[in-house]
Amino acid sequence: MPLQGRVSEYNVSVTLYEPESGRSTRSSLRKKHSVEIADLEDVVIGQAESSHASTSLEVVEEVSPSRKRKRSEGASTPTRKSKSLKAARVVAHPAPPKWEETYSEIKRMRETMVAPVDTMGCDRLGDEEPEPKNQRFTTLISLMLSSQTKDEVTAAAIQKLRASLGGQLSVENILKAPESDIQEAICKVGFWRRKSGYIKQTAAILLEKFESDVPKTIEDLCSLPGVGPKMGYLCLQAAWNLNHGIGVDVHVHRITNRLGWHKPPTKDPEDTRINLESWLPKELHGEINAMLVGFGQVLCLPVNPRCDACTLSTKKLCPSARRVVSPSKAKIRTGVVLSASDITQSATVITTTATGGNLMDELKLEPVDDHT
Repeated sequence: MPLQGRVSEYNVSVTLYEPESGRSTRSSLRKKHSVEIADLEDVVIGQAESSHASTSLEVVEEVSPSRKRKRSEGASTPTRKSKSLKAARVVAHPAPPKWEETYSEIKRMRETMVAPVDTMGCDRLGDEEPEPKNQRFTTLISLMLSSQTKDEVTAAAIQKLRASLGGQLSVENILKAPESDIQEAICKVGFWRRKSGYIKQTAAILLEKFESDVPKTIEDLCSLPGVGPKMGYLCLQAAWNLNHGIGVDVHVHRITNRLGWHKPPTKDPEDTRINLESWLPKELHGEINAMLVGFGQVLCLPVNPRCDACTLSTKKLCPSARRVVSPSKAKIRTGVVLSASDITQSATVITTTATGGNLMDELKLEPVDDHT
């Protein structure tokens, strides 16, 4: 077959020869790059995400060395992973030694502190809605916004969203509102662009399949975009007062592992949930999340936990406790203002030592960012 010469497009000093039928039609050997977006609740635990950061993802498909096509995240919807609940353990995890004493001590400490979850948790943000159906819908939306976001930021976003909808957060008003209005209202929460789409999709599903109300089963809740087991179980508890499982977030996962309640340590919240549900009495399933979340927001912090103010340390109930400075040597006085590195939330904490003395007297705690 006769050959036809042509100058290389990469090096003019090189002449390439090919059949006269035309240039090779082989596609580029360079593979296309794709990015798969995981469900919001599947974000790796411990990854710090700023609640003020936007997530504008750009995917670049490399077609040839000389030509690239760019596609924005919103150009096409990625295929979502199907969410399945892990089955319960066949053999129950052994109940940890002294867990009842530890649980009671944490509960006693929680009674002396006010954490953000106590005033701005998902079960509180629907109180301003007069209609029960809208209260439940607000609970669901607040849970969807809460992923990788501080409670105070979520609460502010709910207030702003409600105001932008004319004072009523309902399925119908969400469907009527332009997505740009929703984005403007929730732009301070983590992953706000993606969440705005999830909110619109969820409202449409609720209208079509659930008579504009929140589903009453964990399977139906987990079928909604952006909703996983943690959000689902918390929603059932807060919206319907149904105790069907434990809502495990980063605080519950972190603290129960620090306490040594999992042997071996669990790697993700679902494993933590399965373990806890196998031995923790069911009557405690509904309260453990709020108890440990508040404990984690104020004392058992992700970084630099306040072991010096935690009676689990003095009573030797926590295997992860750091050395505690004795009250006689601790330079603590009434009105001390802790630095940002010491605490991550606003609260007033009164902690009592094993001997009955006050270790900390009404500490005034400054709010700082917590991106866990």
